[in-house]
Amino acid sequence: MANNFYYKFIKPDSALSDFVESIGMFHNQSAEEKAVVVMPDGRVDLFFSQSASEPFHVTLIGLETLPEQRSILPHTLAFVISFKPLAVEYILSTSIADLLNTAKDVAPDFWGFNTDDLKDFDVFYQKAARKITELLPDEIDERKRTLFELIYSSNGQMSVTELSQKVCWSSRQINRYFNQQLGLSLKAYCTILRFRASLEHIAQGQLFPELKFTDQTHFIKEIKKFSGAAPKELSKNKNDRFVLLSVLKQQ
Repeated sequence: MANNFYYKFIKPDSALSDFVESIGMFHNQSAEEKAVVVMPDGRVDLFFSQSASEPFHVTLIGLETLPEQRSILPHTLAFVISFKPLAVEYILSTSIADLLNTAKDVAPDFWGFNTDDLKDFDVFYQKAARKITELLPDEIDERKRTLFELIYSSNGQMSVTELSQKVCWSSRQINRYFNQQLGLSLKAYCTILRFRASLEHIAQGQLFPELKFTDQTHFIKEIKKFSGAAPKELSKNKNDRFVLLSVLKQQ
């Protein structure tokens, strides 16, 4: 947290962990815009927000593959549910292939939320958790559950061939699923998760590759591709521009 910018993210109960990574909030309490860099993190975000100049609205943000400079408006309060990709099919019941590196507004009364729900984060958290619990599927394709478990547990470092063999699902079918549901290939998604895991290391001051990179040059190149900055600059995180990195430092 820095100055007038506050954020908080907590993990859900284990019953929701296949579908939800975290439920959180941020509040720009300043009368000035807050400059941030949004980096790919492999999550699908559902924002409930309002500011001094914008009414309550709900926004669904697809996966990102590139860093983006954004400004958070003055006096913006936002609560966010960060979903894992499995939730796209089973909780949100929609494809987000057309939302790659973009977003769309959804109905302002989505899931029965309204501006009053931004008054208390704990109350919001409980309401969101109840709603998602209601939407949990009776059955799930175990190949998909196992696939995402392996992707996450390996930090995106398992090859497409190895993943395909372990879940008994052809790489062609897996890539079709990824492209239809998420808008990118399995390999592209795994690369994003490896970057995300590298951020956790950078947050702890480890500026050399801890994962399967060819060498230091490859590591730096990939970090720059997804963040727009070298590992050393990221680690300094001046003015908390890289909010994701700030959150990882708290964990």
